[in-house]
Amino acid sequence: MSVTSPKRVLIIRLSAIGDVVFASPLVEACKRRYPDTEIDWLAEGMVRPLIVGMPAVGRVILWPRQEWRALWEEKRFITLFKAIRSFRRELRARNYDLVVDAQGLLKSAFLAWLTGCPERIGFKSKEPNGVFLSKRYPKQITSRISSEYLGLAQELGWDTTQFDLVLGVTEEDHARASTIAAPDSYIAIAPFTTRPQKHWTPTHWRTLIEKLSSRGYNVGCLGGPADRSEASAMLEGLNVANWVGTHPLGVSASLVSKAKAVIGVDTGLTHMGIAAGVPTVALFGSTCPYTETGRDNVEVIYHNLDCAPCKRRPSCGGAFTCMTGILPSEALEALERTLTRTSAAGNIE
Repeated sequence: MSVTSPKRVLIIRLSAIGDVVFASPLVEACKRRYPDTEIDWLAEGMVRPLIVGMPAVGRVILWPRQEWRALWEEKRFITLFKAIRSFRRELRARNYDLVVDAQGLLKSAFLAWLTGCPERIGFKSKEPNGVFLSKRYPKQITSRISSEYLGLAQELGWDTTQFDLVLGVTEEDHARASTIAAPDSYIAIAPFTTRPQKHWTPTHWRTLIEKLSSRGYNVGCLGGPADRSEASAMLEGLNVANWVGTHPLGVSASLVSKAKAVIGVDTGLTHMGIAAGVPTVALFGSTCPYTETGRDNVEVIYHNLDCAPCKRRPSCGGAFTCMTGILPSEALEALERTLTRTSAAGNIE
């Protein structure tokens, strides 16, 4: 990389929630390497609450994706062109010395190109993003959490002596969360995600919640607005706080960070628990898990079946044995182990 000491850097990771959490260590890695560098982040509006509270981030620039899509669908192409040109002016006014596309897609590479920065670094992709980038590196995916971003930071020569996930939640969101539940007074569960093969069964969740309640734990369930109907059916009749779709993302992130522990599937809220240093049990099946998190208070349950990870192409005909085979008792035992280790570490300190 020819830029030896960039004055201003732009990191592009537009979405999704979990991936933004995984990419979060890039900020401090860059800042440690270049203490005087100003760092901006380009993202979609929905993930802004996870970034805006990061001390080392100067600006969070929002890509108006929905506006552009609406103009395209309405065939208002001249207006769309003007909107893109206006956004290009906004980006170029920042005079970036280095742009890092941590998304790895054609659209993110195009946004990198709009900046006018000559140094545009990103991932190699199946999409033809190379036409918009000056340098690409392969994703170095290992069993370590956030491994592809760690590999990218190392290629850039950034300081990766520490590469811990970060939640950039604001004090305002923390204050709002504190009015909902007292810190360390509940177990947060995150049952919902985008693909059915990543879900645990409602029956398993109900059994686990009942077991947690019988042991004196309060339980709070988190999820997005699209999960409300499923949550209402799953939680009916249980002693559990239903926070699904009722709070903004930043407040939900704070509720995760203030929980006694987190249990969840492969979804952004679960990854937030690890980022916040909260005892976490992560349930994996169809997706390849991270087994190295750098934290002693995390347990990843993964049965490593012959058909796993199938990712987006299940071969089980909807049986999802990789997830149904994880029993509530197994999750509860893992939780108790993480809490015991956390308690022991606290006593030592």
